[in-house]
Amino acid sequence: PPIGALVVSAICFGTVFAGERVGAPASFDCGMRRTAYDFGRRLLPRQGRFESLYYALNLNSPSCPTFASALEDPTIGTSVPAADTEPTPDISDLRGGVFVDAEVGHDGATGTLDAPVRTVREGVRRHGQHFLDAPLELGPQDSGVSLRAFPGERPVLSGGVKVSARWEPYDAPGPWEMMIDYDIQPAGPGSADAVGETTDATACQAACDIDYRHVGFAWTRARLEDQTGGCRCMIGAGLVVMPLNGVISGRRSAGKTGKNIYKASLKGQVSDVPGLQLDDVRATRARYPNLPHGIEASPGYGSMVGGGQAKWTPPQFDRFGPVKYHTDATPEHIRNETSGGIFSKYMIVGGLCSVYDPPVSYWCSEHPSGGGAFAFRTPSGFTPTAGALPNSPYKDPTDMVVNVWRPARWANWMFEVSHYDSASNNFTFGRGGNQGARGENTGGDFFVENIFEELDAPGEFFFNRTTGDLFLFYNGTGAPPENLEVVVPKLRNLVNITGTQWNPVRNVTVDGITFRATRYTYMDPHGVPSAGDWALDRISAVFLQGTEGVTVKNSVFERLDGNALMISGYNRNTTVQDNDFEFIGGNAIISWGYTNETANSGYPYYTPRTNFPDAGVDGTDGNHPRYNKIVGNLAREVGLYEKQSSFYMQAKTAQSTISGNVFFNGPRAGINYNDGFGGGDELSYNLVFSTCRESGDHGPFNSWDRQPYITTVRTGAPSLIMQWREIHHNFLIDNYSPQETIDNDDGSCYYKSHHNFLVYGGNGMKNDYGGHDNHQFGNLYAYIGQALNVVPTLPGHEDYFYENRAILTGKQIGAPQCTGAKTQMSKNQYFTTDGTLKLCGKDLDEAQKIGMDVGSTVAKIPSDGTILGWARSLLQMDEGTTLVV
Repeated sequence: PPIGALVVSAICFGTVFAGERVGAPASFDCGMRRTAYDFGRRLLPRQGRFESLYYALNLNSPSCPTFASALEDPTIGTSVPAADTEPTPDISDLRGGVFVDAEVGHDGATGTLDAPVRTVREGVRRHGQHFLDAPLELGPQDSGVSLRAFPGERPVLSGGVKVSARWEPYDAPGPWEMMIDYDIQPAGPGSADAVGETTDATACQAACDIDYRHVGFAWTRARLEDQTGGCRCMIGAGLVVMPLNGVISGRRSAGKTGKNIYKASLKGQVSDVPGLQLDDVRATRARYPNLPHGIEASPGYGSMVGGGQAKWTPPQFDRFGPVKYHTDATPEHIRNETSGGIFSKYMIVGGLCSVYDPPVSYWCSEHPSGGGAFAFRTPSGFTPTAGALPNSPYKDPTDMVVNVWRPARWANWMFEVSHYDSASNNFTFGRGGNQGARGENTGGDFFVENIFEELDAPGEFFFNRTTGDLFLFYNGTGAPPENLEVVVPKLRNLVNITGTQWNPVRNVTVDGITFRATRYTYMDPHGVPSAGDWALDRISAVFLQGTEGVTVKNSVFERLDGNALMISGYNRNTTVQDNDFEFIGGNAIISWGYTNETANSGYPYYTPRTNFPDAGVDGTDGNHPRYNKIVGNLAREVGLYEKQSSFYMQAKTAQSTISGNVFFNGPRAGINYNDGFGGGDELSYNLVFSTCRESGDHGPFNSWDRQPYITTVRTGAPSLIMQWREIHHNFLIDNYSPQETIDNDDGSCYYKSHHNFLVYGGNGMKNDYGGHDNHQFGNLYAYIGQALNVVPTLPGHEDYFYENRAILTGKQIGAPQCTGAKTQMSKNQYFTTDGTLKLCGKDLDEAQKIGMDVGSTVAKIPSDGTILGWARSLLQMDEGTTLVV
């Protein structure tokens, strides 16, 4: 069945590059960004000039003047077409489909091209934006169905409700009072902003009308014979009026508080407004501190109240009663490959992890290990210090949400307020705190939202659920226009394709659809997928479970307040190709399997089986995704609400291929492997940068392996050891953390990372807390602090580092294992500012005499052109080379 409709363009936001901050010359930084732009255009030629990538790489920045015109440079991406063209529509293969047209169709029609139906319940739509009242559900009986766009059209499936808003002033400037031959000036504190010359007083008024804070203007004709004059706009609590020939001025009241707030009653249309989209762009829920550029632009580490400006109420450790631990000590279930014996046993428990669904987590087990490891907990409330929330105490914080970064910014928690003491300004937390897997006794940086007193910045809104009134601080001139489209996100899920492992949905195709306006899900139930740091909500705009051979392609996922696409439980050979994910509240793509941890894990597969939690280690039953293909996608501006979000995240998933994608602008790691389940994954030919923009640790890629699982992926027989994972031919830039581009975190093992261009970061290769069997070879590391930093391993499980090129900003190769089970190093080429280097406390040539890094060399740092030439050759970007992903 075909669909078709409109395409909405998206705005772009720039980014920050490390450059000189990490010791790289500005000339290299600019050249590297230009190379990234070329690589991205080669990966996604369908993007044409790829303006969002151009601006995200700051190629228009005055700091990079040589390349400011790269957007028009014909030498970049010469094999890429200058613009996309639409072929003549061929509908010969659609004649048997059911046609739906929201503009001219009507229910009861035959559903042909000439007589389309109107609503999705009778088919699939063609023209226009289609507001769903319930998700589209496809089951095994729908195998083979195609949900397709009509050629040349872009249909929109929206989870929002289009409401009728009749705006009236609530706290807005009054009308202008005009005065001839009078000048005005601010009285007392204020300002007079010079606009410049305008053609007449009316044009001056219009120029001042743009900013709601302007309460006065004055237009002064230069000479009687002139047709133009100088224009000034006044801001201030009062104005002084004085006679002056040749001046035309105007003044107006500033409203109750000098804001630009309008009100509309939505009573009878919606009962809640969890989000708001105005002409397809998000408004921001009233909050403190404000977001200067709105919810769709990253604030970095700003727009927060410091965690030290609050007294945090301690956790309630007895909240869920006595704790019962589970540690699987079955000899056949114990891994014995890690130095120190950590991460050898499968461990889960409830306790305070009962906030999750299912109510278990590695982080509530008896002895969790790893970086910063201790049992999960969260504070139970807080009292802000004087002035931390300057508009408090609040009259009614019933619907307020407190957003709190875990200290060190590993994840953010959201809490509802169950009790508020206005006298002490103490807030007691209610539901929430389940949005990340790692806990703490106190909170970090925080902000509050959805509180009326904080409606004080353009672009913010507040909905009073009691009265049904929507308040909008309009970010424009005067009142919101009558034709402003107002959409309230309502549905969490738009398309649900669900079968079972024994009766799957097969060979469904979703092609050319735009998905928009799902509501946020960060207060919904979350589970801890495995022993990584992530907690996830098992819901998304497009949801797959119990499928085989499903393809989602050529589609746009935009302005979805939850997750965009989830591959849940049993799925085989899912293809996600040539899609755009933009301005997503949570993760772009999640792949998350099940094991039998609790009585209701993996519904409906394990109920009413009773072999939990003993079977939690067992991944041989097939209830997990395998053979995902994530190819040729663009993902940017993700994690707008939940900050522990990625472009692609997988847990209890095996043998995925993630290739030819361009990912940028996210708050946390760009690609995340949450565990070592099965392995056999390939990550290749991706461009990833501007990750961890708001958080600590990590970089473009992150992995953990703290929990053993039994799978058959490695050899076909049950094994605790995963198949090798490969990471190759990627262009990764760690321009925000910068820690390392490939962060093989706690317990990570069996990785082969090779022939990548890895830019910036403190380390080239990293393995910590029990990591082992990490092989990095053939890579080009540019302006990193040191080449490697690894931990002790058992004999036979050493890390390998060989045949790499590393441009170092320091004078140490790093921290390999120089005794015992030595790190295997050889034939590397190192480059430093003076051509000298130390290893294992010795000069490189002396270290080689004890068998370390034999055959390696050190020289001075080569030219930018040489380094970038190596990168282009490594990534197959040389002239005349066809890049095939």
